Amino acid sequence: MERLSQIAKQASASAAPLPKPHHPLDPLSVTEIKAATTIIKNYFSGRTIVFNTITVREPTKKAYLEWKEQNGPFPPRIAYYVIMEKGVPGIKDGLVDLVNMQVMSVQPLANSQPILTVEDLIGTEEIIRRDPNVIEQCGVVGIPASEMHKVYCDPWTIGYDERWGASRRLQQALLYYRSDEDDSQYSHPLDFCPIVDTEEKKVIYIDIPNRRRKVSKYPNANFYPKDMVKKYGKMREGLTPINVTQPEGVSFKMDGNLMSWNNYTFHVGFNYREGIVLSDIHYNDHGNNRPIFHRLSLSEMIVPYGSPDFPHQRKHALDIGEYGAGYMTNPLSLGCDCKGVIHYLDAHFADRAGDPITVKHAVCIHEEDDGLLFKHSDFRDAFATSIVTRSTRLIISQIFTAANYEYCIYWNFLQDGAIRLDIKLTGILNTYQLDDEAGETPGKWGCRVYPNVNAHNHQHLFALRIHPRIDGDGNSVAVSDGVAAEEPVGSVENMYGNGFYAKSKVFETVQDSLTQFQNGRTWDIFNPKKKNEYSGKPPSYKLVSFQCPPLFAKPGALVYKRAPWASNTIQVVKYEEDRLYPSGDHVPQWSGDGNVGMRKWIGDGTDKITDADILVYHTFGISHFPAPEDFPLMPAEPITLMLRPRHFFLENPALDITPSHAMTTSEARKAGNVEVVSQTDKTSRYAFKETPGQGCCTRFSKP
Repeated sequence: MERLSQIAKQASASAAPLPKPHHPLDPLSVTEIKAATTIIKNYFSGRTIVFNTITVREPTKKAYLEWKEQNGPFPPRIAYYVIMEKGVPGIKDGLVDLVNMQVMSVQPLANSQPILTVEDLIGTEEIIRRDPNVIEQCGVVGIPASEMHKVYCDPWTIGYDERWGASRRLQQALLYYRSDEDDSQYSHPLDFCPIVDTEEKKVIYIDIPNRRRKVSKYPNANFYPKDMVKKYGKMREGLTPINVTQPEGVSFKMDGNLMSWNNYTFHVGFNYREGIVLSDIHYNDHGNNRPIFHRLSLSEMIVPYGSPDFPHQRKHALDIGEYGAGYMTNPLSLGCDCKGVIHYLDAHFADRAGDPITVKHAVCIHEEDDGLLFKHSDFRDAFATSIVTRSTRLIISQIFTAANYEYCIYWNFLQDGAIRLDIKLTGILNTYQLDDEAGETPGKWGCRVYPNVNAHNHQHLFALRIHPRIDGDGNSVAVSDGVAAEEPVGSVENMYGNGFYAKSKVFETVQDSLTQFQNGRTWDIFNPKKKNEYSGKPPSYKLVSFQCPPLFAKPGALVYKRAPWASNTIQVVKYEEDRLYPSGDHVPQWSGDGNVGMRKWIGDGTDKITDADILVYHTFGISHFPAPEDFPLMPAEPITLMLRPRHFFLENPALDITPSHAMTTSEARKAGNVEVVSQTDKTSRYAFKETPGQGCCTRFSKP
C-alpha cells in the first residue's frame, strides 16, 4: 500500500484534471479510458500487463440519490479495471479514482480468469491452423494439409474442465470446414476439439472422440442471396417496401444519455458486460414524478446443451459473464437492424494495450407504432359511438453475437406505464457431426437438421436483474396465482361453483422468494407503505413472464453449480452494492464451487425482504429442441415479458393520448352518415380502389 500511495501521488501531480461527465451514470468517455489506462500503466511501470476491462464503476445508490434528490455533491468518478500481468497467474482487478487521478485498489486473484474479448477470439483460428497435431487430425477426417486455410473455428470459453481448472487461460475451438470462404461452416462440423491457451497462443491438447467421423462431402447449407438464386432460380418476389416516416421528427428528447419521453425519464447506460443498463426510471403522473425502478439490466445468461457425451458437457456458455453482451455487441445499420428515424449511441472500450476502441451505433433508440392502445364502440348506433387510440412505443435496443447465435435485445417503454422486454434469438445452430453413412443417429439428445449434421438440444436462460423503487424506497414482493374458490359447489360462498380469485403471498424472507413458474403465475413488486385511493391495494408493478422453462440440469451438475440463479424463476435478496452478477464477478473457468454469487446472497435464506431495498432476479427463456426449419439460419425466436403497473394509477394512464378517432353518442347523432378519418394519420390509404362513402369505415346512424 505504501508503493500504491507513492505512485498515486506522482500520477495525481502530473496529470491534468478530466472534464466532469454530463451525468454520474454515463459510461466512460474515450478521454477517461485513456486517463485510466495511463494511470494503471504508470502504477505497473516495469511490468508487462495487458488490459481486459476498463469500465465505469457506477456510484453507490446512496451517493447517487444524495446528488440527484438532496442537492448533494457530484459522486466520485471511478473506473473499474481488470488486467493480466505476464508471468503472474490469474488476474488483478481494482479501482481508479478519475478525479484525483490515482489507483485506489489492486486485488490479485490468482485463481480467476477474465472475460473473453473479441480481441482474444480473433487469433485463435490461425493458432489451430498452424498446429501440427491439428493438421494431423484434419488428415484423419479427410482434410489435407494444403486445405488448412479452409478449417475454421468458433472459439468458445471452455466453461470448466477439471484437467486444468483455472490454472491457465483456455478456449475450446469448435472446428468446421468451408470448401469456399463464402460457405456456411456449420453444415461441415469436425469431430475433434483443440484446447488453446489464449495467452501462450498455442494448442495444448486435443479432445478426440472414440468414434471418428469423416468430414461431410455433402454440399454446404448456405443462405446468402446468391445461394438462394442458385438453388431456387430467384429470390421471392411481390413484397413492396414498408417505410416508417416521422415528418415532424421524433417525440423523445435526449440530453446526453438522459432520456425524456411520454412522461418517462431515465438514463441509458451501456457497459462491457450487461450491455444496455436502464437506470433511475421515473413516470410523471400529472405532475407527480414517481420513481419506478432504480436499475434494470440483463445480468447473466446461460446456454446449457443437453448432450451428456464428452466433451459436449463443456458447452454451457454463460454468455454475459464469459464474453460480455457489451463486448460482443454489433454496430447497427440504419434501415437494417432498426427502421425509422433513429438515434444511436456509441460504446467505448479498451483493447489489450489499453487504447480506446469504439463500437459505432451500439445502441439504437427509436419509436414504432405498437398497434391499438385501446378502443371501444357502442353497438346501439351501429358502432358510430367509438374511440380508437393507437399506441407508440419507445425502443432501446442492441444486438450482440456470441459465436453462432445473435441475441436481439429490445427494451420497450409503453404509453400505459408498462415496460416490456423483448428478446429475439437468431443466428445459427451449434452443430456436431453425424456419420450418416454408418447409420449414426442423433438419439434423444439432438436432431438431424441436415445430412451429416446433428444439432443438440439446448436452453437459453436469462437472468433479469430488477432493482425496484416502486413509488419510493422500501419495496416488497408477492407471488400471485389465479385459483379456484376453495368452497364447494352448492355452498353459500360458491353456490354455482364458478368462483375464482388471485391468491397472493408476500415474501417475508429470501427463502420464501425462491419460487418456480407455474401456469398463470405472476409476481407483484410493490410499495407496502402506500395504498391506491380506489382499490385500497399498494401500488405495484406486476412481472408477467410466461416463458420460464425449468433448468433441466440436475442438482450437482456442472451447469447447475455454475448458474446458481437458474434453478429458481424468482429470487429476491437484499440490495448490496456488489450484488450485480449472480454467477460471480469472474465467471470463466469457475468450477461452480464455493460461496459465490447468488448462492452467497441467498445464504441461509433468513434475510428479511419486506419493506426493504431489494433486488429481484428473474430467470426466463426458452428450451430449444432443434428442427430442420432452424437451419442453416434460424428464424428469429421471440421471448417477451412485461413489468406492468397495477394499482399504481387511479385510471388508465394513457387516456390523455390523442386518439385516432373519437365520437360521442351525441356527436354521432348529429353527424348522421360519416366516414371516419384518422385525426393522427395522414399517410394510410386503401390498398385497392374504394368508393368514397362506401368503405369499411362508413358509419350509419340510426334514424
